[in-house]
Amino acid sequence: MQHLDLKVIERSLAWCDQGETVWLCTVLETFGSSPRAPGAWLCANARGEHVGSLSGGCVEEDFLARLGRGAFEAPITQTRYGEGEGAVANVALPCGGVLDVLVERLPSTPATRTHLSEILAALKGREPLIRRIDTVSGERAFIPAPPTGPRVEIEGDVIELRVSPAHRLVIAGISPITAPCAAFAVTLGFEVIVCDPSEATCQAFDVPGVEVHATLPSAFISDRTCHGATAVVALTHDPRIDDLAMMEAVCTKAFYIGVMGSQRTSKARAERLARSGGLSEADIARIHMPIGLALGSKTPAEIALAVMADIVRVQHGKALDEL
Repeated sequence: MQHLDLKVIERSLAWCDQGETVWLCTVLETFGSSPRAPGAWLCANARGEHVGSLSGGCVEEDFLARLGRGAFEAPITQTRYGEGEGAVANVALPCGGVLDVLVERLPSTPATRTHLSEILAALKGREPLIRRIDTVSGERAFIPAPPTGPRVEIEGDVIELRVSPAHRLVIAGISPITAPCAAFAVTLGFEVIVCDPSEATCQAFDVPGVEVHATLPSAFISDRTCHGATAVVALTHDPRIDDLAMMEAVCTKAFYIGVMGSQRTSKARAERLARSGGLSEADIARIHMPIGLALGSKTPAEIALAVMADIVRVQHGKALDEL
């Protein structure tokens, strides 16, 4: 849930600005069953306030209890939960899993603020970075990251943590399918932005955790808002909204672009986008239309499920014939 990780860094930076020390925890490795993947974050302050998660709750409880007793005062600490040598006693994970965690103590200094700001910028859409941490010296540095790769790599005393933009979903237009689609996306950890030109419709739209903009979606969509971890979907059946959104989306690095409609309307839209919008065959090939997996969906919630399932499929690089 990378959007949750974005919240972790935003809160860490806010605490730093308030003069508080921050403890940033990162899941390094997991063995067996584990609720969070390597690279997941949790941050906490000295009062025990925290954002993010490392497990289903037992690890967080132990960490915060130990923090309250004055543990983790070293700049870098590594700790293990679950079974095996060196694991914290009396903390068991589901199904016998094992969780290795890196704990960084970050005092409120200009250097800490600069470091957290670099992480935040990467999460919000700059090119991905690698945080290289020397666990002996405590030195931290950023290096450019390749386009793809694991979130965590460990080589001896050096840990490399990949920081990539949080997955983002931009929904063009508010329709009966928009709310369930946005709600599914929030649950999946996406940063969700909804755009619609109607001020009244935007004011009535209420899905927790969703950013709403009363503007024409095509005016909002740009490389600034649609980095390579962005999905753009148009869900209104109104070509004045959907077509313009598609024309702008294909000019971005968005990894998924889709628009709702039947096979017949999708064919007509492709012809219209080529004729009036000037889109090339390559541009049109990037657009998933009809949008979503063919689940036989009928209701708004079922259609939203099909849309998000297809986005997740593409996100993980799965071809349709692999399903």
